[in-house]
Amino acid sequence: MQGTMMNYPLTLSHSLERAGKFYSNAEIVSRRPDHSLHRYTYADLYRRARALAEALQRAGLKRGDRVATLMWNHHAHLEAYFGIPISGGVLHTLNLRLAPSEIAYIANHAQDRFLIVDDVLLPLYEKIRDSVRFERVIVVEWPGRGNQSGPEGHFDDHFDHYFDHYENFLSTASGSFRYPDLDENEAACMCYTSGTTGVPKGVVYTHRSVMLHSFLLTTVDNFGICNADTVLPIVSMFHVNGWSLSYAATLVGSKQVLPGPHLKPENLLELCEKEGVTVAGGVPTVWHSILECLDHNPSRWKLPRMRVLIGGAAPSLALIQRLRQYGWSMVQGWGLTESSPQATTSQIMAHMQTLPEDAKCEIKTQAGIPVPFVERRVVNEQGESPFAEGPFAEGRFAEVPWDGKTMGEVQLRGPWVAASYYNLPSENDKWTDDGWFRTSDVGTVNAEGYLRIVDRTKDLIKSGGEWISSVDLENALVAHPEIREAAVIAVAHPKWQERPVAVIVAQDGVTLSAQALRDFLSPKFAKWQLPDAFVFVEELPHTSTGKLLKAELRRRFQDWKWEG
Repeated sequence: MQGTMMNYPLTLSHSLERAGKFYSNAEIVSRRPDHSLHRYTYADLYRRARALAEALQRAGLKRGDRVATLMWNHHAHLEAYFGIPISGGVLHTLNLRLAPSEIAYIANHAQDRFLIVDDVLLPLYEKIRDSVRFERVIVVEWPGRGNQSGPEGHFDDHFDHYFDHYENFLSTASGSFRYPDLDENEAACMCYTSGTTGVPKGVVYTHRSVMLHSFLLTTVDNFGICNADTVLPIVSMFHVNGWSLSYAATLVGSKQVLPGPHLKPENLLELCEKEGVTVAGGVPTVWHSILECLDHNPSRWKLPRMRVLIGGAAPSLALIQRLRQYGWSMVQGWGLTESSPQATTSQIMAHMQTLPEDAKCEIKTQAGIPVPFVERRVVNEQGESPFAEGPFAEGRFAEVPWDGKTMGEVQLRGPWVAASYYNLPSENDKWTDDGWFRTSDVGTVNAEGYLRIVDRTKDLIKSGGEWISSVDLENALVAHPEIREAAVIAVAHPKWQERPVAVIVAQDGVTLSAQALRDFLSPKFAKWQLPDAFVFVEELPHTSTGKLLKAELRRRFQDWKWEG
């Protein structure tokens, strides 16, 4: 028996129409490159996104064609977020923090036809120009930068037919745009992984997956973004669709504050104060910098109470407690590019509400429970190593007990979890025979079902047959008041196979000793789990999205000589 409900497609045109009709006066604020603020409303977004869609169609865009963006977080990028998918095209956000060769590889692999680029990023485009195959380049020009900022100042040859000014391009629209008959399972946008393991891999999101994921972020237990909020996406819009924060905010008509290229703590704090930000999302390194800035300027800003959204890496207990000191509540979301990204949330359940605050903070350090519609399992090879290539790779595995100790690989499935990579069949082994995505993250599950990410499979340290979590050691180290940042890596050892080495960035003007740090860690770890060496450096390498780049650290320490 079939139900009697309508077969209503979930497409981004619904979000745009809803915002234009019901939230037309709500503001969208952007920081321009010259630090001035651009303000307009959802009515303007509605009109301009539709103009972009029509202009793209008039320029020859066909269904499924990819349109790349090379832009910071601002209103024009938000217009592309909607204008490209509703035209029938596929939005492809290029990660401007990658090396030019990687950007060129990704654009070519995705077969991008058009590019929309900020004028301030033309020098970056110039580095990839001869390696990519864009048919047209549309340049978003910003005021106050002079003629040298535009394409004429960079490229004298073939300007007229190769480049378009963004505003001129929008003016080619007649205002008679009509939505194509989009299927909810058509591609809406695509992002590539940062390539920390192998080549960057493309994930293609459908209209349906984006809409469902956006709706999830508006639910109370999963960020709870609502119309009364003012949302500041610090996370880049070119990274996993900016965690879909702007899509969710548009769906419910939240005021949006987009920081542009100015991501220094002072600029972000000024926006939080002046615009009344209530929700802000970013990786832990961003929040460490913001807290450090507040510590040095304790009375400079009068800040609203905020919900702080953290992803990309697990927040330490020390970070959560420091955020709480400023009256900010923290919610951790865990996921990957392949899961759109939200897969779990560190929510506090009803029976936990009466726990002491320190206990609640400890719960929030965990990745949490799966969000609605996403299934999660943590599996290993019948209680043995979850990282062997034999039986585990063939799918003979079992879920780990919910004891908070037994480690296994985290696997996912759900309506916004990828079923494959774009045009990369060599990576099909990332999915199990029964259809689960293998995240390569290692975790444990406690009695409540809460996931704790212990490590990436490649970052775990195997010492004398036992596994050591680099993440647990790092979180313990950054709780030290005189440590700014810490990374722990495995280094080959002649006797123990591998031993942990801690790489430390101390606070300014501080001198730390290895023995003092061993003493600090000893109450929480067995002696054999403690790092055998502590190395002090000025800074640690990071990926383009702010994560620790442990592959680079392992390379630097591959010739490490153990004393004795």
